Amino acid sequence: MHPHRNALHNELHARPSMYFDAPAQVFHLAFLDEHEAAEAIVRSLCDRHVALADPALPQGEFPVGGARLKWERHTEFLTLTLVMPGAQPVPWAALPSVLAEVAEAHSALLINAVQVCVESEATWRGSIDDYGLKDPVGSNLDDGKATVWSDLRLNGNGLNRMLVLNRAFDNRRLGRMVRRLLEVETYRLMASLTLPVARDLGGELRQYEQELATLSDANARAEPQDIKALLERITRLSARITQTSARTRLRFSATEAYAELVFERIAELHESRTGDCQQLGTFIAQRFRPTVRYCASTDQRLGRIGSAVSHLSNLLQARVQVEMEEQNSQILYNLSTRAETQIKIQKAVEGLSIIAISYYLFSLFKLLYQGVLTLGFELPPRTALLAGTPLAALIIGVIAYHIHNTRRH
Repeated sequence: MHPHRNALHNELHARPSMYFDAPAQVFHLAFLDEHEAAEAIVRSLCDRHVALADPALPQGEFPVGGARLKWERHTEFLTLTLVMPGAQPVPWAALPSVLAEVAEAHSALLINAVQVCVESEATWRGSIDDYGLKDPVGSNLDDGKATVWSDLRLNGNGLNRMLVLNRAFDNRRLGRMVRRLLEVETYRLMASLTLPVARDLGGELRQYEQELATLSDANARAEPQDIKALLERITRLSARITQTSARTRLRFSATEAYAELVFERIAELHESRTGDCQQLGTFIAQRFRPTVRYCASTDQRLGRIGSAVSHLSNLLQARVQVEMEEQNSQILYNLSTRAETQIKIQKAVEGLSIIAISYYLFSLFKLLYQGVLTLGFELPPRTALLAGTPLAALIIGVIAYHIHNTRRH
């Protein structure tokens, strides 16, 4: 069996929804997981409320008084969801102390805080005005089996309030539907974390574009002696763009992934209109989509600038390459000319060498002939000439062959 088979299979059940009946109050907090904050939060909760829980698990659930608290670890954040079953004396109960303490201790990391008041038809107060929502938006869910309203504003305690009237959902479908509503807000805010990054990046991109335009003009007017300095400037700009892209790539990719989840969760609500209210999912999508598009366009803008700089660098390098090839061609031509000249000189030297050798060889034969006459031998000049000429020609031929053979190798 594959060593990861069990773990991979159990991913289907890694994050089950919390099931509950209406009426109930649901509190949902999401904290960014920075500097191991998620580990500290979960360990603190487990140590104080349930010693048997394992804080290393990706999710866990345990009772806190009459309520149930669940933690879930995600890639970049941690969520705490507390469900208080039963009707409450007021529509919007105060944030329970177990969550209030964590929220106060890690307020800088708190990215989302949602309170969902789930009512049944028996506990419904009769009008949405009785719940204090200002200019709410709302939708019927899953063919009217439930209705949700929210003004999507933070109250004095920093909570985003949602009101759910359950008509026909059982505890499982109700839990899953509330989970989708909570995920819409959490993923929306996690995706929106890139918005400040994109806005801050706008100034850098304008500067990059100005430098790119300047370098493009300089490239069009550059003389050969200016190319090296221009190439160094382009390389420095490319390095800065690469650094910026590496710094922001994760954030832009996360926004794309979170946005896709938001729109998927909205589609899973199966909304329809209720009264004159604008649909909740439609309201969120209309106001959230510009954020996603702005972040995506900023990321694409950065990518286009990087591609343009790379293209400019390639053009300049191609120009340098052409000039180098011309220089190499000229060098090769000069080398070829010099080689031809050297060959001509070498041939001339070889000819002169053969003439000199021939001169000394015949001088040697002459001395030899005079020596023979001195010794008293009678040797007619004609006989000496006929005998010495083939021998001299043979010696000169052998010497010429060796010179030619040596030059060829």
